[in-house]
Amino acid sequence: MNVLILAAGYATRLYPLTLTKAKPLLEVAGKPMIEWVLDNLAPVEGIGTVYVVTNNKFAKDFQTWADDYQQRQPQRNLKIVNDGSMDDSDKLGAIGDINLVLVREDLGRDDLLVVAGDNLFSDPLTEFVAAAQGSEATLATYDVGDLEAIKKYSAITLDEEGVITSFEEKPAEPKSTLTGIALYYFSRETIPMFTTYLAAGNNPDQPGRFIQWLYPRKRVKTHQIQGTWFDIGSKETLEEANELFKQFVR
Repeated sequence: MNVLILAAGYATRLYPLTLTKAKPLLEVAGKPMIEWVLDNLAPVEGIGTVYVVTNNKFAKDFQTWADDYQQRQPQRNLKIVNDGSMDDSDKLGAIGDINLVLVREDLGRDDLLVVAGDNLFSDPLTEFVAAAQGSEATLATYDVGDLEAIKKYSAITLDEEGVITSFEEKPAEPKSTLTGIALYYFSRETIPMFTTYLAAGNNPDQPGRFIQWLYPRKRVKTHQIQGTWFDIGSKETLEEANELFKQFVR
């Protein structure tokens, strides 16, 4: 199984902080966000290469970071992939970036774990991977516990086996407080569906849109993440995460 960390966005809502530094390289509780992701993947067995897809603006910064990280964690095989975009106007979008890495790195022979580089988890991701393996696709979910708060995310409903039966991005009238988050598992059999999705002219941004398209075509399982999950989208949530995650520093 390979891992793909999405880190090619420009995080314009965090300007000026992200004018000169990519959001996943901003520090939370003393270390870059992307290292929280990698540290929570550390106990997961069977990981091959971790690919980090970024843009041309920050590719050198990510390579510098990766060289340093691998000196500290030599067991981890990292590869930085530059999608060639220069700013928010010519970005490929998250789904476009996933497909780019799949094609360029020829990753169709192995299963793939995809995670956003700005998603923070307090707990290791071992349970998610264990639950996902053997499925066609699995989406991580989190209960935000508030019907108003979930309007900013996606609302999903499940059958008794935890398989998605409906999926709505930013619902106006949500019926559930369970949301899908940017952590996904795709089997090698499902990976070609990315090319199919894009060839049909679908929106190349926001990975949730791919799940929304995929679940009527494939059996998409879910696994609810425990502990604390944080999606950083503003300076306020960055400050909140910085305080909250101090307790999880290991």
